[in-house]
Amino acid sequence: MTVATVVTALSALVAAVLIASPASAHGAPMVPGSRTYLCWKDGLTQSGGIVPNNPACAAAVAQSGTNALYNWFAVLRSDGAGRTSGFIPDGKLCSGAAVVYDFSGFDLPRADWPVTHLTSGAALQFKYNKWAAHPGSFRSYITKDSWSPTRPLAWSDLESTPFYSVTDPPSVGSPGNEDAYYYWNATLPSGKSGRHIIYTVWQRSDSNETFYSCSDVVFDGGHGEVTGVGPGGSSPSPSPSASPSASPSSSPSSSPSASPSPSTSPSPSTSPGTGRCTATYAITNQWQGGFQGEVTVRNTGTSSTTRWTVGWTLPSGQTITQVWNGISSQTGASVTVKNESYNGSLAPNASTTFGFLGNASGAVTAPSSVTCTAA
Repeated sequence: MTVATVVTALSALVAAVLIASPASAHGAPMVPGSRTYLCWKDGLTQSGGIVPNNPACAAAVAQSGTNALYNWFAVLRSDGAGRTSGFIPDGKLCSGAAVVYDFSGFDLPRADWPVTHLTSGAALQFKYNKWAAHPGSFRSYITKDSWSPTRPLAWSDLESTPFYSVTDPPSVGSPGNEDAYYYWNATLPSGKSGRHIIYTVWQRSDSNETFYSCSDVVFDGGHGEVTGVGPGGSSPSPSPSASPSASPSSSPSSSPSASPSPSTSPSPSTSPGTGRCTATYAITNQWQGGFQGEVTVRNTGTSSTTRWTVGWTLPSGQTITQVWNGISSQTGASVTVKNESYNGSLAPNASTTFGFLGNASGAVTAPSSVTCTAA
């Protein structure tokens, strides 16, 4: 082989490596959190490894691998040029049809992704991580009321125009870490209720690179609480008071209202149960008109369980609106929650938890008793 041939081969190899390298700009929504960001938070361990707790995040990792979470800020198309419908195929919106990393697992149609709880028509301070900083514009869309989380997201599921857009918003922090982000105040769409997706497009103005993201939200009177993250299924509420005080000139001047204070003394209600298990009910957070709770199911028998069922009667004025890590049914004021396929097997003295959200017309109280049966 001649020297010229070797040089040509090496040049081609270098060019191929450069083409395959990740693009220089990175980022993803932190408030409301994108699927990749919240799944990274969900599975991050003290050792730095990623072990998903949320079932949707686990399914995404099973399909795309943990590399997608280590690069949660890289859902991008270098050739995007701000293009949306007709460029990113239906069913690939949440992954952005990315080619550098495999994010296809985040397109899965599921109702158990980590979710941010919001109030329709309220003000919210958006935060968008700047792993790398570049000028550009952000625009956010909301799903139509006809959208269902049981089918892949299509462009026809989104409202045709963004409910908010901003160019070159202010930012804080040095790029390359979680504490660096752009921020802006926006008014959320009015007249919305239940589960939705906020779809955000970040289009750089100095290149064609464009980022795409899905943030799962539920309009239930919340103030930015996040559920479905971590072993307990929840994460702390955001603290607007700690956010930067400056606002881009194009943003509304109002700031989001303070987040509700979690209940520091939830007064758990424990049932001795029957059939080798106990259920401990706790109110973990509450705000005007709503609350968040958690039930811990423990195997008190001497052999492993294969399934369990928990039940209680709702106090007056309360309704349950969402349950995760359990399968719920309700008849009148009677609530029954059974195990999911992945958490019914409990070794002796082992436990698992499920969480839920509820509405309340008055004071939030725990039920007088909780039953638990296991087999």
